[in-house]
Parts: sequence; C-alpha cells; structure tokens
Amino acid sequence: MTTQDAREPSELARRLSGAGLLTAEIHYWLPDTPSLLQLFVWQTLDEAPGFPRLNRFLDHWRREIEATLHSIRIAHSALVRPTEVRVVDGIIRLH
Repeated sequence: MTTQDAREPSELARRLSGAGLLTAEIHYWLPDTPSLLQLFVWQTLDEAPGFPRLNRFLDHWRREIEATLHSIRIAHSALVRPTEVRVVDGIIRLH
C-alpha cells in the first residue's frame, strides 16, 4: 500500500468533486525512427472540460521527451457524481 501525499485529495474525493476517468491515446514519432508512428496510452482521473492533469502531462512531454506529437485522442467518463450517490430508505431481504 502506498502512502498518499497530504496535499493530494483522495481518489474518492476527486471523483465526488467531478473528476472522471480520462484515457488518452497519444500518437508520436521518435527522432531516430521518424517513419514509425508509435502509440502511448495513459489513464488518470481528470476534470472535464479543462483537463488540467492532461495539460500538465502534455507540457511535461513537450519539455522533456524527444518525441514529436502527431495526435491525441481522449475519452472521459465520470465514474461517480454527487447526483448518483443517494440514500435509500428501506431494507430488501432475500430469503
């Protein structure tokens, strides 16, 4: 089990505040193989429509990785929203 940074909110707290699962397909070329288009798939929790974590990751990519971006395709799905959490009054018994 890993310890969590005190400044970082928990995964559940992030989901309840509107974060959803983001999947990014990043197509890129490396300098030594420019004729080969490569694919990197990355998943994280992020908030639509601004996608701050994705933007930070892409800024890091542009600064630190020697690869030319070709295209990025994203999919985002909210996993848990505050409106989906509701209190149910009653008990259902099976048997």
